[in-house]
Amino acid sequence: MSSFADLPRATKRARMEATIRTYFDGCNEADVAKMAAQFTPDAVHYFPPGLDGPWTGNTTIGENWRRLTLTIGSAWSIERVIAEPETLQAVIEWTHWKTRPGGYLRGDEWYRFDPETGLITEIRAFYASAPDGRSEVTLEGYDYAANGFHLKPPVARPHPDAEYDDTEH
Repeated sequence: MSSFADLPRATKRARMEATIRTYFDGCNEADVAKMAAQFTPDAVHYFPPGLDGPWTGNTTIGENWRRLTLTIGSAWSIERVIAEPETLQAVIEWTHWKTRPGGYLRGDEWYRFDPETGLITEIRAFYASAPDGRSEVTLEGYDYAANGFHLKPPVARPHPDAEYDDTEH
C-alpha cells in the first residue's frame, strides 16, 4: 500500500479537505470518536495564550470540543479552505458560534498532515480579540455577509445532549 504522500495531487487535496470537514462535522455532532479518527494519536492543537492549550492527543481534542458543545453550545462553520498537498498543509477560516452565552468568534487555523496516513498531526489556531468583553469577535469593518460568510450557526443548538437548555440565558 502506498503512503498518503504518494497519492496524486488532486486526491491528496480532496482528502485533506474531507478530513477537515469530517473533523468539523464531528465537532458539531459532539462525536468524540469521529473527531479523534481524523487525527494521529499524538496530534496537538495549539491555541493563543490564556486558553488552556495546547491539547495533546486525538481523544483529548475530541473530548474537549464535545465538552464545549455540551456546555456553551459551541457550533462551527468552515468559511474557506486552502489545501496545499505539496507541503501537506492546509489553512481554513472558520466561525466558532457560542450559542449559550451568545456571540461568536472568527479565526484561522493551520493544519499539518501525516505523510503516511493523511491524518491531522497539528492544528495551530490564530485569532485575536480586544479584552473588552464583546460577544462578537470579528475583523472591524469587514463585510462578512457580502463575502459569503455564515451569519448564524450551521446546526441547531442546544445539542440534544447539552448540559443546559435555551431558557438558561
